[in-house]
Amino acid sequence: MTDVCTEVPTVADLLDRAAGRHGPRPAVRDGSGTWTWAELSRAAHTAAGHLRARGVVPGERVLSVLPPGRAFVALLFGAARVGASLVPAGAAVSSYELSWLLTDSAPVLMVAPDTYDRTAQAPVPVLPETELLGPLPPAAAPGTDGTGPAPDDEALLLYTSGSTGRPKGIVCPHRAVVFAARAVAERLDYRPEDVVWNRLPMSFDYGLYQVFLCALAGAQVVFPEGEMSAGELVAVRAAGATVVPLVPTLGALLSRVAVRDRRPTAVRMFTNTGAALVGADAERLRTAFPGASLVCMYGMSECKRITIADPDEDLGHPGTVGRALPGTRVFVVDDHGRPVPPGTVGQIVSAGPHVMAGYWQAPEATAQRFAAAPDGVGRAVFTGDQGRLDEDGRLYFVGRDDDVFKRRGWRMSTQELETAMLDVPGVRQAAAVRPGPDGLLTVWAVTGRTEREVLRGVAGRLGPAKTPDRCVVVDALPLTANGKVDKAVLRESLGTGR
Repeated sequence: MTDVCTEVPTVADLLDRAAGRHGPRPAVRDGSGTWTWAELSRAAHTAAGHLRARGVVPGERVLSVLPPGRAFVALLFGAARVGASLVPAGAAVSSYELSWLLTDSAPVLMVAPDTYDRTAQAPVPVLPETELLGPLPPAAAPGTDGTGPAPDDEALLLYTSGSTGRPKGIVCPHRAVVFAARAVAERLDYRPEDVVWNRLPMSFDYGLYQVFLCALAGAQVVFPEGEMSAGELVAVRAAGATVVPLVPTLGALLSRVAVRDRRPTAVRMFTNTGAALVGADAERLRTAFPGASLVCMYGMSECKRITIADPDEDLGHPGTVGRALPGTRVFVVDDHGRPVPPGTVGQIVSAGPHVMAGYWQAPEATAQRFAAAPDGVGRAVFTGDQGRLDEDGRLYFVGRDDDVFKRRGWRMSTQELETAMLDVPGVRQAAAVRPGPDGLLTVWAVTGRTEREVLRGVAGRLGPAKTPDRCVVVDALPLTANGKVDKAVLRESLGTGR
């Protein structure tokens, strides 16, 4: 792979490169229109000018609650051009989540849709969407002062759930972001004529990086309007989508609808991450879209992506999530951090230039997750996930040992659920465990409220996708001899045994 830090050292340079090579080609489409790469570049310069006019300087953070679309992409590259770090939250963020992001990331500005109620919660200045893209103040010049980021400066602060009660911010330097995007692009091989149907949120790195992948290829990214529905396949066909990044819920919906609607689409490739698409689910997708390949992947936001399989490689090697990205290494280690032989299950470790800088204001968590690589070369991410390698370096994901899990494409933790439940008025104690054998996510609450009221409260704080399937109201939670909640008893009640 080319030395990405020399050719494209920062996120802003990704757009400059795309505009120079693919200027007249369509770049980003949403419900209100389409921009070419040249038009996107001009919009990003305008966004940068407005950020500067608001006093944003290199090293500061800007929080976005914009929905996926053209304005968000202009802000993404505009912030990079200024040298500011973007904290993507999304328009659907709850006040509960937003309060934490504002407190923890300490942004100097928030960019929001025009409909945002700025009287509700705005401890920092709010820049409306139309102003972000509107005429610049007379004294403002769009990106002509020469300031900007260095490759090791922070480009993004991405929040991810972990073993603590609140999401942690992953510090993502330009150098690591660009390297990861280039490595993924080399493996996936997007084409200039591709149309990428991006249903994923911008706070999810899998969705966010689709913009970077399209910039590298000169392809077009499409942000569909509205919620996912039975009309998804019709919209995919009408858009001329050729690449669909999906989580299993979207794959299941498209497969189900395609059974009734056999008209051909232009889709040539599905990529999958967030949760494994295997077995019957993968078979149904392939049956519904016989001309499309399926690419299985594995990764985590702390290093973006760890492995990517060749198209349909899982057919010949069932369960594989592919090999390490170009320029990176993947290990499976024992409890002492020593690599184990092929075929042996252990913790998955990823090392290389794609490893991010650590967690914001969380030195203990950073030390636990980020450490020296098993081969002694550079830093690595110790994922906490279990897997095995075969003789040819293919990785097979096995599972997790802790209480962090993937559900509906979201990485979340039992502690995050418990923290949100305890924020619901009337909930005195709360407990959660990983989904049981039936796939259902269950929580327990000591409260005078009903099960439905508790779940409604969690949905209001974390959103529908992270809301448990059921809540069990109890008089008291089982405790260990040390006075801690006995989760083994709770798991046994679900039949998990762990």
